[in-house]
Amino acid sequence: MKSIRIGAGLGFYGDNWEPVAASIERGGVQFIASDHLAELTLAILQKDRQRDPSLGYARDVVPMLMKLWPLMRQRGVRFVCNAGGLNPRGAAQAVLAAFAAKGWKARVAVVTGDDVLPQLQSADAGFDHLFTRESVAGVRDRLVFANAYVGARPIVDALDAGADIVITGRVADAALFLGPLVHGLGWTLGGATSEKDLNRLAQGLTVGHLLECSGQGSGGNFGSQGAWQAIPDLAHIGYPIAEVWEDGTALITKAPDTGGRVNFDTVRQQLLYEVHNPHAYFSPDVVLDMGHITLTDEGADRVRFTGARGTAPTDTLKVVAGFRDGYKAEVTWGFSWPDAWDKAQAAQATIRTLLKDKRIPHDELYVEYPGLNSAHGALAPLPKADALNQSNEIWTRLVLRTQDKAAADGFGRLFPWIGLSGPAYTCGFTGLHNTSELLGIWPTLIPRAAVEAGVQMELLGEAA
Repeated sequence: MKSIRIGAGLGFYGDNWEPVAASIERGGVQFIASDHLAELTLAILQKDRQRDPSLGYARDVVPMLMKLWPLMRQRGVRFVCNAGGLNPRGAAQAVLAAFAAKGWKARVAVVTGDDVLPQLQSADAGFDHLFTRESVAGVRDRLVFANAYVGARPIVDALDAGADIVITGRVADAALFLGPLVHGLGWTLGGATSEKDLNRLAQGLTVGHLLECSGQGSGGNFGSQGAWQAIPDLAHIGYPIAEVWEDGTALITKAPDTGGRVNFDTVRQQLLYEVHNPHAYFSPDVVLDMGHITLTDEGADRVRFTGARGTAPTDTLKVVAGFRDGYKAEVTWGFSWPDAWDKAQAAQATIRTLLKDKRIPHDELYVEYPGLNSAHGALAPLPKADALNQSNEIWTRLVLRTQDKAAADGFGRLFPWIGLSGPAYTCGFTGLHNTSELLGIWPTLIPRAAVEAGVQMELLGEAA
């Protein structure tokens, strides 16, 4: 029975690509699929695009491919990524320009059509917030991007057309992996209705979900108390690799002589990562029911899985939109023993008094204590004040959120004088002048037909 091997690329913009080289050199992969777009990355890329309209893509794709392409070309490995972000064509042009400077050639496919900002800006109704049910009318004039999560179809088309590298915008994360599987194994995608076809797509979607977070699928970020210490050599972690057969059966492993661990526990942790309902994990290509998946640990960093079940996808696609939501400024400020906690509370009260006295407009003053409650918030109750006052030091992070840029710009000026005229033993300030614009996120749904009619695949470059 035919099988193909696909390796994990990045799990976010700025991730480490050195383990990808190990998968190419020693993992026997035919494809690498790389996810550069965490849910908030489009907001980062929008700020880049505001400064320079030629940007708006994940710029790590260029140095990454400059490192990987010689290894890929030698072994016939093909590469799929969503690093195009808000500007897939710009990303492809940057890659081809860098290749041309080295005398390299490659066929680079660009997938566009996920940009649905015009629809959200012009609609009289619909596009309510997915969770709060608020109307988009309240943010319509402040919207700066809106992108639908596209499925695997254009990736399959690009690979069928002979692309060496496929660069997309905001496709669904797991679709980056499902596309090569459909292409390489001849699965039915569009219009799949049989149980056999839908279950194979569900298996493929599960593969994508297990691989989309780079090293997290092979023992990285493993949180099992008392067990994480046994994960070996994270400094040289190997990213997960999937071997997938025509019937959908899949084996998760990693390249030999790499760190990390692929076992029952590391795989099942990733399986449930960011899953709201394991029995209905929605994607543009299939709705996945994980409830019947069986994981078989074969040892030696090999976990086989079967049993994913699929049903037909819905007639809507998820959209992530971003809107201008004011500004923030933050200051971190520390106090040392004795009475460090009481000093921090007094200093915080002083800042609140100054905000009131000076009538500085703001929506919120957010306060947290790094080292005490930054990670878990209310889930980690603070010790009593008497115990906190015995701490060597207490640090306080104060974040002002405001619609007024001048108010954010001036926030840091409230602090320096307190170094000599406030509670004793100030450890120091950081971040007195760091105003930044806030972008709010607006999740919503859009009819599938309104997006897919505009999705295009363009093939650039030349064959090597």
